[in-house]
Amino acid sequence: MNQPDLGLKVVELRQQKGFTQEQLAEKCEVSTRTIQRIESGEVDPRTYTLHCLSQALEFDFEVQNTGNENTWLTILHLSSVLCMLIIPLLLWSWKKNQSYKIDNQGRQVLNFQITMTLLLFAAAFLLVAFPVALVALDEAGITHLQSGPAFIVLVIGAPLPLILIGIFCTFQGVINAMRALSDKPIHYPLSIPFVK
Repeated sequence: MNQPDLGLKVVELRQQKGFTQEQLAEKCEVSTRTIQRIESGEVDPRTYTLHCLSQALEFDFEVQNTGNENTWLTILHLSSVLCMLIIPLLLWSWKKNQSYKIDNQGRQVLNFQITMTLLLFAAAFLLVAFPVALVALDEAGITHLQSGPAFIVLVIGAPLPLILIGIFCTFQGVINAMRALSDKPIHYPLSIPFVK
């Protein structure tokens, strides 16, 4: 793992463990200034310091294989096209310890997928509830399903939210895969941050 990703990962892991910079420096037998410089991305740590950081933070910084990082990022983002939560979850779980970018962007993909899954369930509920309501109105004599706007809404409008969610997921997956390949920041709008 290279800077600045290494420094960002050290900060994230240190905070998860509840260590201060001074406590981490003490565990690694280095100065606090060294930890500050590593976290800010100013320096690459020596091999011994990297080994100590790995032990203190329980994360293997030395085995980081980022040679095919872009390939995995692309697969991760394109997996959101399928509107299925399990594929990005498996990819992220498998590769999150190999790269800070995969870990970070994987969390964003998961948050997007969880949000879209919830929207799909809501749309599916409407797909079932809407026709039931129209049939009830038809039986009550308020509308006529065989003709008029109620029939058009039932046939065309009921599956429309599912179609729009599918198009939105496909668009976001492709756009963010291209942005990840060109090393630009990714963004998934409408995501609720479930995975932090």
